[in-house]
Amino acid sequence: MADQMTLDPVEAPVDESVLARIPKLIDVDAHVVEPPDVWTSRLPARYREEGPRIVHAPAGEVKLAGATYIEQPGTEGPDVAWWVYEGRWTSLKRYIAAAGVPADEVSMAGITFDDMRPGCWKVADRIADMDINGVQAQLCFPNYPRFCGQIFLWGRDKELAKLCVEAYNDWMVEQWCGTSGGRLLPLCLVPLWDVNLAAAEVRRNAARGVRAVAFSELPAYLDLPSLHSGYWDPFFAACAETGTVIAMHIGSGTKTPQTSADAPEAVNATIIFGNSAASLVDFMFSGVLHRFPDLKLLYAEAQIGWIPYVLDRADDVWLTHRGWAHGQDNCPEPPSTYYRRQVYSCFFKDAVGVSLLDRVGVDNIVFETDYPHQDGTWPASREAAARQFGHLPQDQINKIARDNAAKLLGLSLPAD
Repeated sequence: MADQMTLDPVEAPVDESVLARIPKLIDVDAHVVEPPDVWTSRLPARYREEGPRIVHAPAGEVKLAGATYIEQPGTEGPDVAWWVYEGRWTSLKRYIAAAGVPADEVSMAGITFDDMRPGCWKVADRIADMDINGVQAQLCFPNYPRFCGQIFLWGRDKELAKLCVEAYNDWMVEQWCGTSGGRLLPLCLVPLWDVNLAAAEVRRNAARGVRAVAFSELPAYLDLPSLHSGYWDPFFAACAETGTVIAMHIGSGTKTPQTSADAPEAVNATIIFGNSAASLVDFMFSGVLHRFPDLKLLYAEAQIGWIPYVLDRADDVWLTHRGWAHGQDNCPEPPSTYYRRQVYSCFFKDAVGVSLLDRVGVDNIVFETDYPHQDGTWPASREAAARQFGHLPQDQINKIARDNAAKLLGLSLPAD
């Protein structure tokens, strides 16, 4: 079985009897490409020219600085779709809408909405693609606003930025999820620049059934107060009180691990989970999880194989270096205690992590598809699940495929 699990999770053959053991999935990390009218149809008229809107213009050169795009439209060639917000141009890119596209054809090249699979941005087509993939329900992270809404943090006009956050959340709740028959699960943004506004937005959305909010793994990377500062406590309190899960996607700190300026992007893509590891250690030693024992964290697209070492190392530092490292100042119990009680991590390609399941914790992991990104396993996500954990006892299969996610998000969904 170990040899089989190392094969490509999309193309390797799978035994039908094993596949039959995989129930319909609850997918806790997919992505949505926002339709062109999300903001133009919701912002006050006075803000529609400065708020995010789609403009068609020729593609330009794309430079990636960490996890930030630096780009401007070109002067010739076919038009592609650009988001324009306060004069900042961001093109739609093939690699963020790669479902159904051969790997060799996926790049950072600009595209239009017509160039992508409709399921990337249309509700009915997304539901159809979920049906093809054996997915019953799905939580979607944003695309254009970045994974925790950083684009609005960087906005000059903070009143406009606040309205943009609210408009996105209204679209997410009322249209993307509200017209899906419960199949699409809302994940909202908050105004990152003001903790009290953030707490208020959590409560506003929780009142209409939202159970997850996007946040940065490492807010200090965004020049925001750190997790150790106590600044975020009103936000954490609002999440704990309303049962709102704090969902943190890799790259949500914007600054990504990098070994050198001349290293290929493959290096960054391999070690990006390091931000999630750093974030988990931050949360444990900061005392946030101790002060808010009902708070739940979700790490998205981080995979799980790194978790046992980080927990063992944190516990050892907590004990061995207690005289000088200040690990017990805000963390009175061994750090792993808080992970077991309050933290979940997603995976979709991690046979190593599954082999360490007794150390990772079967109750602390959930499954994802990453649709429609290139790394995703659509249209064979159940097959990917079968190869990686189809050999486990049925109750453990059910936990990983759907039950843990249902418990975390407060869902009541029939198994069939």
